[in-house]
Amino acid sequence: MTLRMKIAVLGATGQTGQYLVTEALQQGHAVTAIVRNPGKLTVHHEQLKVVEGDIFSEDSLKQHFQGHDAVISCLGFPPSVLYGVTGYTLSMRAMVKAMREAKVNRIITMTSWYTEPESGLRASYLIRFLLLPMIRSVLSNMFEMEHYLKKTEEVNWTVVRPPGLKNLPATAKEFLTHEGYFVPDSNGLPVGTAVARGDVARFMLSLLNSNAWFKKGVAITTK
Repeated sequence: MTLRMKIAVLGATGQTGQYLVTEALQQGHAVTAIVRNPGKLTVHHEQLKVVEGDIFSEDSLKQHFQGHDAVISCLGFPPSVLYGVTGYTLSMRAMVKAMREAKVNRIITMTSWYTEPESGLRASYLIRFLLLPMIRSVLSNMFEMEHYLKKTEEVNWTVVRPPGLKNLPATAKEFLTHEGYFVPDSNGLPVGTAVARGDVARFMLSLLNSNAWFKKGVAITTK
């Protein structure tokens, strides 16, 4: 049975975020979408409240977090080889401070496979030498954010790490999970390359009613 909750969602206008908002509403949750541009969210529902907020401001987020059971972040930031990426850590620090003030202690966020630099050594040649260097600035900041959460005492966090993302709705496929930076097969090699964004949203929402991955990072893929 799914307990219905009040969820604050960040990154709701992004590709995964839109799937998550829709799925959450279908499951009967009340959703507050905190967005920079309310006009970009095309979903309308009596249980959906769309508010304008600054993801980097504790004060802005605090007022929108109050009275909620959990925060879910689907925020994503583009690679930047020149300047590096800081969005994941800066937004998470603001979220955690705002959660403390608003007395919300559950957060579910998403990063990616291979955030830990050494973990990509088991990846295929193309991923290891072509893809990972292109997105290393993103993975590095994701890893920094994960490290920040590990040091955060009073917040009950879960980091969901999917592999590549396909812009597709949720399926009924079974999840494969692993407490690590990718999902290994019996030989310790990565299994699976991409999952539907709708399935990532489905997995993140399933954590609202589970304590299986409290204060852990979980790599996922689908069978």
